[in-house]
Amino acid sequence: MATKIKLGISTCPNDTFAFHGLLERLVDWRGLEFQIELLDIQELNRGLRLGQFDVAKGSYFAALKLANKIVVLPSGSALGFGVGPLLLAAQPDSWPTSSHQVVLCPGEDTTASLLFQLFYPRTVRSQQTLFSDIMPALQRGEADFGVCIHEGRFTWQTSGLHLVEDLGTRWETETNCPLPLGGIFANKSLGDERLGRVHAAIEDSVRLARQNPQLALPTMRRYAQEMDDQVLMQHVQLYVNDWTVDLGPVGCKAVDELARRAMEVGQLDSAVVPLSIWQAR
Repeated sequence: MATKIKLGISTCPNDTFAFHGLLERLVDWRGLEFQIELLDIQELNRGLRLGQFDVAKGSYFAALKLANKIVVLPSGSALGFGVGPLLLAAQPDSWPTSSHQVVLCPGEDTTASLLFQLFYPRTVRSQQTLFSDIMPALQRGEADFGVCIHEGRFTWQTSGLHLVEDLGTRWETETNCPLPLGGIFANKSLGDERLGRVHAAIEDSVRLARQNPQLALPTMRRYAQEMDDQVLMQHVQLYVNDWTVDLGPVGCKAVDELARRAMEVGQLDSAVVPLSIWQAR
């Protein structure tokens, strides 16, 4: 009888691209029975925290808080240069300086929200909002600023909004590291044997997508907020790279740097254990 693995991934194009092979069973499931759920990233973070998944995509900030329970799988991460969230403003020449101002963030456990806290601590009031609702809310004047992720990074110029800062670029400038946005995290209780099979299936799916990019487009369109194929493939080209295939030492260093900086500003308990990367035995 196949071992059931409850797997959560996000609806963003880089995940539906990378996991197309797994979703459509185009890769070997290695005797496992994947039950796959697609959710918003903050819903995935919450599910990880509550133990609702065996394996799930999540934000690295969320994973750092759960390091005693989970391991990072080497394949499936969203990490790189030029991939960071954008801080947008409803009005031109605006700057977050006052507690009377409001910034919309895409979830308290997201790396995007952490970056805002790293670079603009104790400036404005944060409200957590579904990522796809942030730009429309700014357009309606319901907040002063918004931290924009996913497809909005490519479409904000036509929205009438204004760029305050590329938070990813600032991270890169200050750290000389790629930005670790999200990764694939697994419950330690699965054990090495099952973790190995899960990881192998995920790695096969990522490699298949990179070898045949156009094959994943129908899956990507099914879940995307932005339906333009060019925007979808821009997203993939930016967020799916060699580090998605294998996190490697550069990726591990970036995650350690994220943890260090989160502790410095009090966003992560200094007693938290280091986040471990699973390795085949």
